[in-house]
Amino acid sequence: MDPAAITKQQQQQQQQQQRPLLVTSAANSKDNHSNSSINSGNYFINSTPTRTRSQISPSIQKDHALLRDAKYHQKRLAKIRKKKGYIIDMDGVIYHGTTLLPGAKELVEFLYRNNKRFLFLTNNSAPTPSELQQKLLRLGIQVTEDHFFTAGQATAEFLRTQMPEGGSCYVIGEPGLVYALYQKGFIMNDQNPDYVVLGEGKSYNYERLTKAVQLIDHGAKLVATNLDVDTLDSQGNKIPSCGAFAACVEAITKTKTFFCGKPSALMMRYAQRTLGLSTSETCIIGDRMDTDVAAGISSEIDAVLVLSGVSTMEDLAQFAFRPYVILNGVFEIPDDGGDNSSNGGGNSDNNNVALGKKSSRQIARL
Repeated sequence: MDPAAITKQQQQQQQQQQRPLLVTSAANSKDNHSNSSINSGNYFINSTPTRTRSQISPSIQKDHALLRDAKYHQKRLAKIRKKKGYIIDMDGVIYHGTTLLPGAKELVEFLYRNNKRFLFLTNNSAPTPSELQQKLLRLGIQVTEDHFFTAGQATAEFLRTQMPEGGSCYVIGEPGLVYALYQKGFIMNDQNPDYVVLGEGKSYNYERLTKAVQLIDHGAKLVATNLDVDTLDSQGNKIPSCGAFAACVEAITKTKTFFCGKPSALMMRYAQRTLGLSTSETCIIGDRMDTDVAAGISSEIDAVLVLSGVSTMEDLAQFAFRPYVILNGVFEIPDDGGDNSSNGGGNSDNNNVALGKKSSRQIARL
């Protein structure tokens, strides 16, 4: 055989081996909604060259079955619909920045229609519950202020348990965090505070981080609202988050930050106390494996991962735990006929909250 032909044949065989294994969906996503990481029902389960289907870890296959095995997926989704209480993340689940995500309004209507108890639980310490309420109102969703709980509030509640008589803090963060601390009896102090508290926001700079380091060296304790190292802006781009700045201060001071937000069981305990339900009656819905799903696992609450935010299917291989079910977005949760078989025991006033006319689903890919 001609040597050139042999070389060409070998190249073709090598290219064939290097093609990543493609797994086809067992069912199309609802109403053709699709996350950017999953296109037309197909996605790459593993991009490692020369790996055959039989060599893929059973754990990886089970991860993907939570989304793509139609029977398994629908069975678990049905159980989620029957929960009495819902703990719901906001960024990446309900909205991106100022953009409402598909199905968010329908989800809230579903919750009210079936008397579910629910709480929006966010690691974003910058806004107050009132500001979050107004933001959702601008996006077309009306809920009462008591349906919101932030990592800033969780941090203030934790510090109150540590110093019931009150104390002082040096804060790098936004007004929502400062206001929560004031409400629990803590004043601002940049000279000799009891705590250095790090939160979300755009107010970080070299001078403030240096100040935080020096105060910790003089005995202040380091507390942060959340450990997220990154988050998404309104365009879906990654930006630094509280955990990244906390890691910087930790590295310099050789101290360990106490985090109060998700995945801390502390914040989940506050949320459950507010809902007044058991763990088996509650689920948590979020877009991050490292915070939302981890919070559910540590609290023994069924965790729902939505692919409309930070975590992707490829990220699941990095974690030893998995969510209870995986959804392309919250638009999969509301069903057409409601779920009147389950009464969440919520306040009757919930049914009197006007939600406005039901909007059509947003189909635009974000």
